[in-house]
Amino acid sequence: MAIFTSLAEKLQNTLRKLKSKGKLSETDVNEALREIRLALLEADVNFKVVKEFLAKVKERAVGQEVLGSLTPGQQVVKIVYEELTNLMGSEGNKLNWASRPPTVIVLAGLQGSGKTTTAAKLAYFCQKQGRHPLLVAADVYRPAAIEQLKVLGQQYRLSVFSMEGRHDPVDISRLSVEQAVSSGYDTVIVDTAGRLHIDEEMMGELKAIKEAVQPHEVLLVLDAMTGQDAVKVAEAFHQQVGLTGIILTKLDGDARGGAALSVRAVTGCPIKFIGVGEKVEALEPFHPDRIAGRILGMGDVLTIIEKAQAAFDQSQAREFQRKIRQKEFTLEDFLAQLKQIKKMGSLDELVSLFPGSGPFKQLKDLQFDERELLHMEAIIQSMTPEERRNPSIINASRKRRIAAGSGTSVQDVNRLLRQFGEAQKLIERLGEVSSSKRFKGKGLFPFLS
Repeated sequence: MAIFTSLAEKLQNTLRKLKSKGKLSETDVNEALREIRLALLEADVNFKVVKEFLAKVKERAVGQEVLGSLTPGQQVVKIVYEELTNLMGSEGNKLNWASRPPTVIVLAGLQGSGKTTTAAKLAYFCQKQGRHPLLVAADVYRPAAIEQLKVLGQQYRLSVFSMEGRHDPVDISRLSVEQAVSSGYDTVIVDTAGRLHIDEEMMGELKAIKEAVQPHEVLLVLDAMTGQDAVKVAEAFHQQVGLTGIILTKLDGDARGGAALSVRAVTGCPIKFIGVGEKVEALEPFHPDRIAGRILGMGDVLTIIEKAQAAFDQSQAREFQRKIRQKEFTLEDFLAQLKQIKKMGSLDELVSLFPGSGPFKQLKDLQFDERELLHMEAIIQSMTPEERRNPSIINASRKRRIAAGSGTSVQDVNRLLRQFGEAQKLIERLGEVSSSKRFKGKGLFPFLS
């Protein structure tokens, strides 16, 4: 994920300098805060937000308790982490579910923010949580908006409520709730119309829909890549409509992250979800503490746990666990696990979630696409059973035979063997993290614990 790449690198370098010093003076802290200030401003974080953030950090960091500590650098890192978390909302903000179904969620936003796609992603997320969502096509202005929602609904087996012909969005929204009640849907997600810019007509329509359906959530879908413009849009919507939360889309394409660090502080509205990719699964609940950990290089192991639990079949996991314990991890197992891990996202992203992920940087070479996976499968199938179990016996002549049999090159075979070796290192490291006291009993990596 490209999220916060530049900011994370700069902040980690600055804080690393502090941790390397035995004692800190107020001058040391001020110099570090100056570097942090520049990094945040370059990341397009709102100026007032930066000013208030640094004031809070400085107030805590120059106290006698920190400067007189045996590990002052670590104390400052802890303070920066806690204040970053507070800046983004202290804790994750869950959806407000109705005590009596259906829960009604209205999505608002400008054109191009990814609102319709996000509606489908949110419905899919609700479905995975065991709920029965109904998508509502209330955007009657944008050409093909209704058809787009229907296609997404069909693709992911989601129900869509729409009305043929041109109808009033307020009527569509109200009738959809009635349909949900009569048909047993417990969640209604209304995709409203977007505009190229904020105007009175747009806000008036949103207010009318809100009045008609009395939603439990009014969520603004924001394009994170628009930076400070996203914050201004959020302010305008919140003042006129009254938002309960924000969904930041395209965060994977935003290397700066200014919107994510500014929008909650400026508007007071919690960020509830972030979009981190095009796939329907790429909508994640927003956890400020986890994001702060990623920015400061502390990792985000809890997110890895959740991804692993969702991706791995329990029976396969138990068998893999047995093979790991008995050191029977073969090239066939390697291929099977690559297919499973691919469900969790890119390896580049997974590696970035580990605390102190420096040792894993060489694993970025493990990225692959579907075509490469087919090549790897062909190479492994061209090996003898003995070669799959014990790759160390594969010499130059065997590599030529395997390459010829799989329609690949010796270089491809060498790359696969190198990747297999790196995967073995990764599994050893995952096992160490999984068995650590901090994550004992949390079900981290069901295939290892």
